[in-house]
Amino acid sequence: MGKTIAEKILSEHVGRDVTPGEIVVVPVDVAMVQDGTGPLTVEEFDKLGFDDVAIDRAILFIDHAAPSPRKELSNAHNILRDFSKRTKAILSDVGEGICHQLLIEKYVNPGEVLVGADSHTCTSGALGAFATGMGSTDVALAFGLSKVWMKVPETHRFVVKGELPIGVFSKDIILHIIGTIGADGATYKAMEFEGDTIESMSMEARFTLTNMAVEAGAKTGLIATDEKTLKWLEEHGRADKFREIRPDADAQYEKTYEFDVSKLEPMVAYPHTVDNVRPISEAVKDEIKVNQVFIGTCTNGRLEDLRIAASILRGRHKHPDVRLIVIPASRKVFMDAMKEGLLEVFVEAGAAVLAPGCGPCVGVHEGVLADGEVVISTQNRNFKGRMGNPNAFIYLASPATAAASAIEGKIADPRKYLE
Repeated sequence: MGKTIAEKILSEHVGRDVTPGEIVVVPVDVAMVQDGTGPLTVEEFDKLGFDDVAIDRAILFIDHAAPSPRKELSNAHNILRDFSKRTKAILSDVGEGICHQLLIEKYVNPGEVLVGADSHTCTSGALGAFATGMGSTDVALAFGLSKVWMKVPETHRFVVKGELPIGVFSKDIILHIIGTIGADGATYKAMEFEGDTIESMSMEARFTLTNMAVEAGAKTGLIATDEKTLKWLEEHGRADKFREIRPDADAQYEKTYEFDVSKLEPMVAYPHTVDNVRPISEAVKDEIKVNQVFIGTCTNGRLEDLRIAASILRGRHKHPDVRLIVIPASRKVFMDAMKEGLLEVFVEAGAAVLAPGCGPCVGVHEGVLADGEVVISTQNRNFKGRMGNPNAFIYLASPATAAASAIEGKIADPRKYLE
């Protein structure tokens, strides 16, 4: 019987054929924590009596509260710095960027297994890797034993077809999918994306899809490798790591969904759930005033995202009642955007451009909202309190919709700026 991408990768790692629903112990290639989850991992690692990490790519990312806004978090950061010094774990310190962006830039390759103490670890699945979030204790075991246990997930297949209309992007596709199947529509499933729309997408656009797979409850999101995967790896110095990873023609799927996106509108997720999705035509009619616009995060803080936003903001200025925050996802993205003049576009438009990191997305610093305020953000979650204030309202959209909204001071249709 044929296998899905997830089943192929896990079977290869376990050393035998595995089947959905089976509990297996899986060797791990890459394991990571971030500054919110890492201190607990270190504590559990020490309790278990390990002396050193058992894998070469055990990585500690300081990105969620970077630079630290208060002493308690500074102390947590030093736990990770000290752990790196006494083990061979890799430290990615303040200013390097968001863990998920750095994983795809530097560390993860097709056919590998990545576990991370962060739910959006599934981002790396667009490289044809089995990438999944786990608890801090599970990652402590991965650090110490180079393996973890998990249940082999069933796979849901998402066939996406059609040429995207102007002003519609991969963020709109994944919001549309989640709005259709629900926030629990793929709980503990592997979401496998295919179709001519996916094939025509850039790698940066694909990462947005797999990043948000967990917002439908998924264990991971996966995309077959192709020449675009190879080009990405070449550009990041890992061409020798390319492998063809794709499902068998007779793979068995628990469910198959088909989406024609040729007439899709820009989409907006309303508070306070990611699946509360509505088309931009409805949002415009609702006349939703915004106080803050945030462009960045592990979902949409890549160079392509910044180019899209800059194409709308160039020669224009943000609305006087709007705070516009732009944060590149990594140091490399920051440098590339600076070389292209994108950062200058944002600053001239009135934006605050901040150092690479998670920033306002996690609600710890750099953009916490006041009571009753509204933000439209390119991030992946809009739960109550997500950005630091349970009395605020978070709308999710693409970089294009966010940029258009920054200009108009209300949720706006980006298509008029791009046609």
